[in-house]
Amino acid sequence: MTAAAGRPARSPYGRTRAAGIALLAALTLLILAEPPWNLRLRSAWFDTYQLLEPRTIVSTPVTVVEIDEKSLGRLGQWPWPRGVLAELLRDIERAGPAAIGLDILMPEPDRLSPDRLLAGARERDPILDARLRALPSSDSVLAQAIAAGPVVVGLAGIPDPTEKESAAPPFIVVDRENAGRPPTASATRIPSYAGSLTNIDDIDRAAAGHGAISAGSSESVIRRLPLVVRINGHLVPSLPIDMLRVALGAREIRIFSDGPSVEAIAVGDFVAPTEADATLRIYYSRRDARRFVSAVDVLDGKVDPARLERKLVLVGTSGLAMTDYQNTPLGERMPGSEILAQVLENLYDQTWLIRPSWAAPLELAVFAMLGLSLVWATPRWKSAEAALLAVTAIALPIALGLAAFVWRRLVFDAAAPALGLLVLFSALLVLSLAEAGRERKRLERVIQGQREQAAYIAGEVEAAKRIQTGILPRADALAGERRVECAAAMTPAREVGGDLYDFFLLDRDRLFFLIGDVAGKGLSASIFMAVSKALYKSNALRNPEADIGELMRAANGEVSRDNPEMFFVTAFAAVLDLDSGMLAYCNAGHDYPYVLGPRSSEFARLADAAGPPLCTVDAFAYQGVAHRLRPGELVCMVTDGVTDAQNPQGERYGSRRLQALLGRLSDEQRTASAVLSALSSDLRGFAAGAEAADDLSVLVVRWIGPRGGA
Repeated sequence: MTAAAGRPARSPYGRTRAAGIALLAALTLLILAEPPWNLRLRSAWFDTYQLLEPRTIVSTPVTVVEIDEKSLGRLGQWPWPRGVLAELLRDIERAGPAAIGLDILMPEPDRLSPDRLLAGARERDPILDARLRALPSSDSVLAQAIAAGPVVVGLAGIPDPTEKESAAPPFIVVDRENAGRPPTASATRIPSYAGSLTNIDDIDRAAAGHGAISAGSSESVIRRLPLVVRINGHLVPSLPIDMLRVALGAREIRIFSDGPSVEAIAVGDFVAPTEADATLRIYYSRRDARRFVSAVDVLDGKVDPARLERKLVLVGTSGLAMTDYQNTPLGERMPGSEILAQVLENLYDQTWLIRPSWAAPLELAVFAMLGLSLVWATPRWKSAEAALLAVTAIALPIALGLAAFVWRRLVFDAAAPALGLLVLFSALLVLSLAEAGRERKRLERVIQGQREQAAYIAGEVEAAKRIQTGILPRADALAGERRVECAAAMTPAREVGGDLYDFFLLDRDRLFFLIGDVAGKGLSASIFMAVSKALYKSNALRNPEADIGELMRAANGEVSRDNPEMFFVTAFAAVLDLDSGMLAYCNAGHDYPYVLGPRSSEFARLADAAGPPLCTVDAFAYQGVAHRLRPGELVCMVTDGVTDAQNPQGERYGSRRLQALLGRLSDEQRTASAVLSALSSDLRGFAAGAEAADDLSVLVVRWIGPRGGA
């Protein structure tokens, strides 16, 4: 909760997440709406599948008899006399094909037929006219050839109405949703044409089947082929489907639908699943020479009959100057007869491509799930980690789509989700960087405020340090007094500390000195130290003749009175008679002071007159003790910060090391200033820069003698 507003602090990622979710929803709706650019992108992606993994030819059920450049060079330009086509059909029929499909439209009578040939000359020559009339027309010859075999002729749907009704086999529509309703109410997504372009009546009547050969405009890529179309309200099969019907000897074609959507086309026992508009998604192979034979080679008897026997034979044109080549997903332009052959191979081997009805919902679900992961992670993670997640999220649908295509011939759209995820991540990255910039500026303001606050606090602490240092006695406090020498130092563990020491003259011949340690460190301990020192000094100055024990008892009462934090203080206080060397002292829980004589072998401790620390036992009866110092003897007092000092290895300085140091001081070093210097130097060397764990203080008082050693 923010202290100012009293409500939960706003997440720094909130705006980015909200914008990301909104963008994700917009992209999801855009993909769902399927705008033209998305359809083009999806189609291009499906083409990529086929480019990467073209269909492998499993079998060759189809043979394409090409009216190719070789045939044109031998038999003349197209169109040929239909008598030549009749001869070609009879040669094919002799090999026993399963069905023959003519991918050729003949909507007008043959202008090279004998009954139409040399019209002007025949008007002038009745004999020529009679002889030509006696010859059969090439259209009837072709019709006879068509009638002699399992031939399916083509027709083309056109947008303009025509009077002639297209011939077609019977259809049975099985509608799971509209059972019992007329066929016109079902499968309404089937492509529709107002009219059709058909062959002349003689040819149409002779054919065993009729199939639509409409494959789309030459500018488009032929990815799907309608297996059924509607012409002037009547259902008509495609040429490949009717060829299968004729080859299987089936009478009718069945359509399985679910309301307006087509689910499958069935011919006999053969069933082919389709798209909702009755189209088959073609899986292309590369051009294969085994699929083709030249028409002139068939006429010359140079084609092995096995290439035509029991085959689905397509007759079509492939000469460059006489046919429209269509674009395919493989990037190869193919004539219509080759595309129809690929469809027949797909149907025969059941190798068509499948886009399940649940593909679009699955794609949207995957996109939304991956998009949400990006929305969640991008603002939180580092840029490199978020980029890695984005690459993984984009690559995942691509990899899954490729795997589904290779293993199951399923086509899933990975292009639109991948592009959407890229747009989403780019936007999130920009928003995150902008949010990071705003957050950085906010943090800079906070840091600047903290720096200003820290500077203010540092100034206050520095002022407290100066005040604390100022209340300690200066080295020149006893300047001119030749009977005694004092040296002291305090090093706080922090900026200020809780140790205290003091020394001052009670009168002309008596010196009061004190060392103490407040339990704790830092600012609070320093404040309590200052209070304790001031109260003790006030008591001593108000009652200069009081016994040292009385002073300790009075100080205990004064310090304990205003102590809400329950601090306690260890203290050693003493009064030194500068004429006699008599030392009256009292110890309130402090380390025992050391007494060093003027010679290096002289060493002792003041280990009596001890009591509990101040503020621990109310009205404790502290008692003073007297000890006479000899001229040149000194008293060394330390706080526990000295013995508790640690080196970088965590080892304590300890009392033994302190005693060893004091014991090995030479005669020349047994002065107050020399002892302080030696102890401070040894402590610095031992600590080796390690942070102090507690405040550290030393007070050394040396009685020189009644006349200052003179």
